[in-house]
Amino acid sequence: MRGSPTSSEMLEQLARQPSLGNLLASLRETFSSYELRHHYTQGEFHHDIVLVVGADPASLPGTVLVVSTNCNGGIKELISFDQVPSADALWRWRCPQSDEFGGELPPIKGLVRTVHWFDPCELLAPDARSELRPEFRRRQRGGGWVEADDDGDDGA
Repeated sequence: MRGSPTSSEMLEQLARQPSLGNLLASLRETFSSYELRHHYTQGEFHHDIVLVVGADPASLPGTVLVVSTNCNGGIKELISFDQVPSADALWRWRCPQSDEFGGELPPIKGLVRTVHWFDPCELLAPDARSELRPEFRRRQRGGGWVEADDDGDDGA
């Protein structure tokens, strides 16, 4: 008879959830709680949801979980850490060729990419796709598009 899944297997199980809503329900069911620390966005199509999971240390590789989703809540990537990373450090790690991001990423304890994953640097290109007409958008720091009248935090 097989025991509890290893921390890497648990991360893989979570990554099989089809959407953010399903993953959050699974976290509540499996670990009883989690805390939302940050919701970073880069452009129109990328979200990083930073969660602290009140888990037994053996259950997940680390207690901080970054859930990267597309604009529809489809999970692209799960990254596990022991410390909360900044948006800048995540994007510097993803796209090291960009001079607009900085910071040091804490050590990655676990990483799983799903069928929704693609190179996120494509979202930062000057000709990156957008659902916003040119006259209604502006370039976000680092790349990607936001509404022209959006004067909020750029997610970094």
